[in-house]
Amino acid sequence: MTPEELATTVDGLMDGLRADLVRLAEIPSIAFPGFPDGPVQEAHDLVAELLRDAGVPHVERLDLPDTAPVVYGEIPPPDPGAPTVLLYGHYDVQPPGDEKLWRSPPFEPTPIEGDGGGLRARGIADDKSNVIAHIGMLRAYGGRPPVGVKIVIEGQEEYGSVFDGYPPTDPDRFACDAMVIADLGNLRPGTPTLTTGLRGAAEVVVEVRTLDEPRHSGEFGGAAPDALLVLLKALATLHDVHGDVAVEGLRREEWAGTSYTEEEFRSLAGVREGMPLIGSGGLGERLWSGPAITVIGLDAPGVEHAASAVVPYARAKLNLRFHPRQDPVEARGRLVDHLRSLRPFGVPLTVTPGDTGPGYEAETGGPAYRAALTALKEAWGKEAAYVATGGSIPLVNGLAQAAPGAEVLLFGAQDSMCNLHAPNERVLLSELRDTVVAMGAFVREYAAAARGGDGSRA
Repeated sequence: MTPEELATTVDGLMDGLRADLVRLAEIPSIAFPGFPDGPVQEAHDLVAELLRDAGVPHVERLDLPDTAPVVYGEIPPPDPGAPTVLLYGHYDVQPPGDEKLWRSPPFEPTPIEGDGGGLRARGIADDKSNVIAHIGMLRAYGGRPPVGVKIVIEGQEEYGSVFDGYPPTDPDRFACDAMVIADLGNLRPGTPTLTTGLRGAAEVVVEVRTLDEPRHSGEFGGAAPDALLVLLKALATLHDVHGDVAVEGLRREEWAGTSYTEEEFRSLAGVREGMPLIGSGGLGERLWSGPAITVIGLDAPGVEHAASAVVPYARAKLNLRFHPRQDPVEARGRLVDHLRSLRPFGVPLTVTPGDTGPGYEAETGGPAYRAALTALKEAWGKEAAYVATGGSIPLVNGLAQAAPGAEVLLFGAQDSMCNLHAPNERVLLSELRDTVVAMGAFVREYAAAARGGDGSRA
């Protein structure tokens, strides 16, 4: 299929793909505790139906303990010289949060104006647009792409599940030459983007108990050890005067790829006028190739009901993001050791390590990457940018372990301005269309590159 034929074919499919995206986004498939299971099952069934209708001959349901069902599908390679590509996405979504902050009901997909048009709904970008993009590529080839295909659409990515660690236990099922992890997207609309790194993540809880119970601040303050002051003094050591992480041993490197402009980042983060950004160096270094420590929870008396008393107990939960190539246990250990070494005002801290997960850094020199660069340029008309992300996709490491020789490509129909996990999440139909074209061009280019002049694998 020539580039012109592919573009024309995808344009002819867009009305149907839009309609199916609306159907899928109408389902509140939230796989979090406390939410009904029925919509999750409904979304699973719809994805399986759409794959069958797209020509996938083998579609099955993969059930694991305490986990929403995974949709698994296979299309055999068209000939022995064709490579196999694994396509990944997820059909579950984040909870909508405070629905009063939405401009329209979160599970009623609503058209938006500007930027070529789009749709607003919870999960419509993350990750249902990418599920539909996979289906669009299969439809463009009539269910017979020039590569073998394995399809993995899971249903509990947002909350996390045992499926993250499952692929290495069943490597034959996930064996492939390349995989397209479509749970990401472009740096900005219209800028084709390959994500090459994912920061790792860890959590640590630090707590202080200094008194049996609160004591009058007038009678005891000034000598009685204040647990909240102790904790705040400890937390203040985690960053230097510039706002850079001050914990020794956490890896930081200069970022050589593309990044946001400061204006873009300020807008995306909602930084208030007059507020400085923290840290030094480029934004890519601060966000992707260096560490970040965030206080994500604090247990202390609330201001509204505060008593005039010395605080006996305080606790904080910390979230650490670290370099994609740093060992997760080592990174968490560096933070734990730093906190345990402190004695603010002579008071020891109780430090409890929490969960940790590895980052990921892709190799970018193989034939799948070269095919992807060609495909992205074909779809968007410009050279692709390289970025990383501070977020994590735990399953990527499991899939990479199951297929250690496979190239891992991360791209999709989202963009950094789509409000994923936030109110008024949206996807642009132009980005969806170009993603379908890019996926179609990728399998064409990859299949051609994988064959030598005699039709054998290169």
